[in-house]
Amino acid sequence: MRTYSMKCFFLLTLVAFALVSAGQNPQSAAVAPGKTVEQLTKENEQLLRIKNDWPNFARYREANEKLGLPAAGVKRVVFMGNSITDGWIRISPEFFEGKPYVDRGISGQTTGQMLVRFRADVISLKPKLVLILGGTNDIAGNNGPSTLEMIEDNIASMAELAKANGIKVILCSVLPVYDYPWKPGLEPAEKIVTLNKWIKEYASMHKCNYLDYFSSVVDDRKGMKAEYSKDGVHPNKEGYKVMEVLADKAINRALKSK
Repeated sequence: MRTYSMKCFFLLTLVAFALVSAGQNPQSAAVAPGKTVEQLTKENEQLLRIKNDWPNFARYREANEKLGLPAAGVKRVVFMGNSITDGWIRISPEFFEGKPYVDRGISGQTTGQMLVRFRADVISLKPKLVLILGGTNDIAGNNGPSTLEMIEDNIASMAELAKANGIKVILCSVLPVYDYPWKPGLEPAEKIVTLNKWIKEYASMHKCNYLDYFSSVVDDRKGMKAEYSKDGVHPNKEGYKVMEVLADKAINRALKSK
């Protein structure tokens, strides 16, 4: 019992230290009734990862090395994004099977994090095409307050990096959200509409392709239709089916273009 108590105390101290280092309030985690040593260990590992590897380079490092460069004649396509992209390959793996499609989504990420890891998780893989889908977590404030201009700058920078390295670009519309379950009351719907308008205009002006997911899944509140999502943010299987038809068409069109 004494050993177990000392373990708990040590782990709680580590969690509190990590939270302070990350600029969070340690009281919310230091007092953790009912949590096991394993849960505390996992939480501490997550906090330390965020502190030491903000873009999460570690997530795909081994997978990238194992994947290597595409074989001659293979037109690799990378999907860069957040949880919507991350969940895609888990919920609908058949969409990626037998195709040169590479999923590089990371749940919770903002466009700033995506931009930092863009060379490692996109450019170094030598794709012919990248689909960039991000911005909703910025609007949700996952890494603190973020203006639309900041999101636009990050998306533009990713597009510019891709084009500078001979990679064709598809800029994807942000999916509609009426309210974020984890941060209610932010009223993101109109911000997403405004951001998507900018993405479309930027794509047109800079010879990128624009992929409009938004129009096919939006409801009359400018949120996502209930049949396509359980939480109003992340697509379900039916939502991904809609996206897959649109993505395949956009990919084929982009790869054929000069």
